[in-house]
Amino acid sequence: MKNLFLLSIIAVLSIGSVNAQEFKAGVNAGLVTGDFSDLASFNLALDVAYLWDVADQIQVGAITGFSQTFTKEVDGFDTNDVQFLPIAAAGRFAISDQFTIGTDLGYAVGINDGNDGGFYYAPRVQYSVNESLDIVAAYRGVSIDAGPVTLGFNTITLGVEFAL
Repeated sequence: MKNLFLLSIIAVLSIGSVNAQEFKAGVNAGLVTGDFSDLASFNLALDVAYLWDVADQIQVGAITGFSQTFTKEVDGFDTNDVQFLPIAAAGRFAISDQFTIGTDLGYAVGINDGNDGGFYYAPRVQYSVNESLDIVAAYRGVSIDAGPVTLGFNTITLGVEFAL
């Protein structure tokens, strides 16, 4: 089993060293939708991605970041802001020179008290302004296991992404 794991790591690093690689960083702002929309006012998210080309129009890699959702007072009670640290695999497909679609799949680690995190998914559409700047629209979701039900902590964000 250890040999298979080691071989997998070597294969991934080899692919990354042969093909083009890039780091990207993004800043996003958005609104909370779904189960928690009554508790939250807005969301800010920072992303850092490492992507490499696996084909002419396809990139894969890893993405992480930080998400801060600012909550509001509800019925006279203050609520805690919600914070996540997403750790995910990223996939991108360039449908033209200007437009790219993709998704991030992984786990969002809950940072604030009482937040256990959950499955993270973020489908996205990107418009390339130039070689180093994209405008990104994304739907970010975290599926939170709350005992007998699963709640969705979802945001719709708009932001910019910079190639580093």
